[in-house]
Amino acid sequence: MSGLTLLLLQIGFLILMWAFVFSIVYALRSDLFGQKVRRLPERGAASASPAPVAVAAPAAAAPPPSAASSAPTEAMGAVPRSSAPAAVDGPPARRLVITSGAKEGIELELGDEQLTIGRSADSGLVIRDDYTSTHHARLMLWGDKWMIQDLDSTNGTFLDGKRVSIPTPVPTGTPVSIGTTTFELRR
Repeated sequence: MSGLTLLLLQIGFLILMWAFVFSIVYALRSDLFGQKVRRLPERGAASASPAPVAVAAPAAAAPPPSAASSAPTEAMGAVPRSSAPAAVDGPPARRLVITSGAKEGIELELGDEQLTIGRSADSGLVIRDDYTSTHHARLMLWGDKWMIQDLDSTNGTFLDGKRVSIPTPVPTGTPVSIGTTTFELRR
């Protein structure tokens, strides 16, 4: 084999090896920090700073039911009404209070939009621990009730000690556990 052929093989092997290294680093970065976030263009002068939007957002939640329709869990046909936690009548909760975990004592004001919870930087509530998935759960206002939905996380989402598998109403003051963090909704 000539010296030139050997040199070209060595350079090709080196390029291939670096390509593998960069692909591994890219995979680790996206796993640790989630999807890249982009900003939507402004829609007129009314919106001064638009909120970041994930490039690959999870599937959208179903629209809120009308006042005449049945309970959300019954409408999905998955869980009878008696097995879902009883919700207290009244206005929906407006605060999320972290009661245990690394961010204990932090309070978040809840608006009318959904709140994603997970390790990803584009989550509304970022929980950085080994037991929380990148996009772990979603908290959404459905009619006048807050619902928690697990987003196929590895370690699960727990409402009052019971694992959540479908969107489930979250009564005010009931503990919700995600990883090592526990929070409650309060008025």
